[in-house]
Amino acid sequence: MNHTVQGTVVVFGGRSEIGVEVATRLAPGRTVILAARRADDLVDECAAVRAAGAAAVHAVEFDADALGTHSAVLDRLTAFGPIDVAVLAFGILGDQARAETDAAHAVSIVHTDYLAQVALLTDLAQRLRAQGSGRLVVFSSVAGWRVRRANYVYGSAKAGLDGFASGLADALHGSGVSLLLVRPGFVIGRMTEGMSPAPLSSTPPQVAEATVRALHRGRGEVWVPAVLRPVFFGMRLLPRAIWRRLPR
Repeated sequence: MNHTVQGTVVVFGGRSEIGVEVATRLAPGRTVILAARRADDLVDECAAVRAAGAAAVHAVEFDADALGTHSAVLDRLTAFGPIDVAVLAFGILGDQARAETDAAHAVSIVHTDYLAQVALLTDLAQRLRAQGSGRLVVFSSVAGWRVRRANYVYGSAKAGLDGFASGLADALHGSGVSLLLVRPGFVIGRMTEGMSPAPLSSTPPQVAEATVRALHRGRGEVWVPAVLRPVFFGMRLLPRAIWRRLPR
């Protein structure tokens, strides 16, 4: 798929390691916007994107959990020009043990990792449809492919997001707007600091490289690393008695 539009690249979750890595790879000659809470603190992230060759870099205040503010933020972003690539890189892992007894914490995980994503994607999709072009990048997870006991709150949110994004991608077919669904495995980074890496782990640069490669090729989904696709298709066939005893 050949995209000639050189609109803006927007990363929602502008201090996300993966999000910034994606932005640096898409930066050369482009206007890049990093949207996040405490936007004034995105100095290092903006510098990294600028050093990667961006024509302009802007930091914009964005609180994913404040659903009522999304529309106003998008109004501000479009003032910089048409959005070509919108990357949804925000999310929280949360504390599974706490979420099993603290309903408010469980809801906060689902709110950020599912509800906020649905709200933003719906608004973005409507605007890009009207524009007639644009690309959405959504980060699901293998945790949502078959939800495990070890992280079922986070996994359930990702399962919901995966289903929503898959359906939205189908709904966008033929509109000039496309959606890339990324399913990483365990990512070694700030979010998982202190945790023992799972088998077939990856790093933020590796996830970003696979994402941008898939974006350039016009793919609809990508697993990172690619070997996880057959592995998890096989895992769906495991008997439940075995599945529930698997570690993270």
